[in-house]
Amino acid sequence: MIQGQASRTAMATAAARAAHLVVDGEPKIFEDTLAAPLLGDLAEELVASHRDRADRETRASMRVAMTVRSRYCDDRLNDAAARGTGQFVLLGAGLDSLAYRSSVLGSMRVFEVDHPATQAWKRERLAAAGIPVPDAVAFVQADFRRDSLRDRLVGAGLDPSRPAFVSWLGVTQYLTPDAIELTLDSLRGLASGTELVMEYVVPAGLRDEDGLALADFFVPRAAAMGEPWLTFLSPADVARLLAARGMAVVEDLGRKDQVDASLWQRTDGLRPHELGRVARAVVA
Repeated sequence: MIQGQASRTAMATAAARAAHLVVDGEPKIFEDTLAAPLLGDLAEELVASHRDRADRETRASMRVAMTVRSRYCDDRLNDAAARGTGQFVLLGAGLDSLAYRSSVLGSMRVFEVDHPATQAWKRERLAAAGIPVPDAVAFVQADFRRDSLRDRLVGAGLDPSRPAFVSWLGVTQYLTPDAIELTLDSLRGLASGTELVMEYVVPAGLRDEDGLALADFFVPRAAAMGEPWLTFLSPADVARLLAARGMAVVEDLGRKDQVDASLWQRTDGLRPHELGRVARAVVA
């Protein structure tokens, strides 16, 4: 990302979630009612781009990616909360609104981690939209490329002796392999039972036609925003990286299998594609 500026891909991600509610039909995959308010004056223009006939299919694929991964992560977080997990770490929080709309998080301590410029912008957007920040939310500034994430989290109040649920969506493709390993090293020392949901983008050879088209559409745009895609991983790569740090993969899923099959019974043209996957792993 451009030094000192908020992440523009975070805006695009929020716009896709907001557009899903007004562009797509039923059933809704994911309902983020705060995405548009957080975008403020930008919402109308950004959502309108999802109605553009010239890019209809690739924009639809973007909405699939952003809504499906969020739905999967929210469902897994709900499961963790039901088991008594009391800490939620959101890596690369962007304009994620979960901490401000979920009743499940009432009993959880939430740690939103992001680059300082993006985080400052988000806090401005929360204030402008009149969205109160719960007392349980801690904002943690970090640069994944160089900071010790564990030190930052512990300094913000994370108890490393207690299990946490860690969400890492839409970030790894923007990092170098070294930065990905640095982040995973920071999670190595968290308590047994800590759960990680990590999204990653697969290499071209593992993409289907729709995945290739979405990458062709988004990669140059992300680069133009100063946020180029740097790293692609296979399921075997991810399993190896996690195993080396004492984390066992419980499941590794493509878009189709990240949500219930009933959500693909649609008439609006939304369909799963192979580009991004999520691995769910547990600290042994």
